[in-house]
Amino acid sequence: MRRDSIFYKIFQQAPISLFELLPNPPINAQDYRFDSVAVKEPKFEIDGVFLPPNTGTPGVIYFCEVQFQKDEQLYERVFGESFLYFYRNRSRYYDWQAVVIYPSRSSEQSELHPYRALLDSDQVHRIYLDELGVIRQLPIGVALMVLTTLNRQQAPVEARHLLSRTEQETTSEAESRAIMEVVTTIMVYQFAELSRVEVEAMLDMRLEETRVYREAKNEGREEGREEGREEGREEGRLVEATNLVLRLLTRRLGQQISPELRTAIAALPLPLLEELIEALLDFETVAQLEEWLAAH
Repeated sequence: MRRDSIFYKIFQQAPISLFELLPNPPINAQDYRFDSVAVKEPKFEIDGVFLPPNTGTPGVIYFCEVQFQKDEQLYERVFGESFLYFYRNRSRYYDWQAVVIYPSRSSEQSELHPYRALLDSDQVHRIYLDELGVIRQLPIGVALMVLTTLNRQQAPVEARHLLSRTEQETTSEAESRAIMEVVTTIMVYQFAELSRVEVEAMLDMRLEETRVYREAKNEGREEGREEGREEGREEGRLVEATNLVLRLLTRRLGQQISPELRTAIAALPLPLLEELIEALLDFETVAQLEEWLAAH
């Protein structure tokens, strides 16, 4: 999973998420700006830097590293980069803090002795995501980080719960859509064998409100034209929904759908096709599909 880009999205959307991990966040945490910086001579790339607001008074800079693979020279690099950047920008900051985020303690560098004073100080914070507690009780930004560590059985359940929380707790449509996009991205990486539309269906998202779904609608219309079945907007939506259901059923049941069942599905009106998209998430056998079709 490309977690660096996911955490970049989380921090870019809500820099406050980092400070929700710390016991003593700065009082102006809401005003911090997330960025990445380059340090020359030698050239270092620091991926995660939280910059204090430019008020004319030197502030505290936070260096952040997300590390999901064991790196036996991680602290050499993190402290080397951080100290050099702090040295070259000393007039802008009066203090520094470093935050290293791990999925668990097993991912941490083995040899800690040379850095014991720093690691035991109040300037360095080591975060182990699997020790933060119950994901449903965490702030949404922190819960998104924990979601990247869950297995394939847990992840869909908690992702759906996060989406439900997003609708209830976010105050702006832009913020809600940004979180939905991050959740979808995490799950797309987790279930690489599924298409993005299939992942969104698995999450029971309101697909018509997402950019991905709008793109899928356009693709569905193009398929409808090629097959000669596009005779208007309503028919195009029907074709698109039918194709989506068939693809999802093939993935879910692990086999091709018979011509007879394809015909029965194609005959369904759009409202029932939308119901079937939700229902098929619980199907395990073709018999369950047949029972559903018989009942409807």
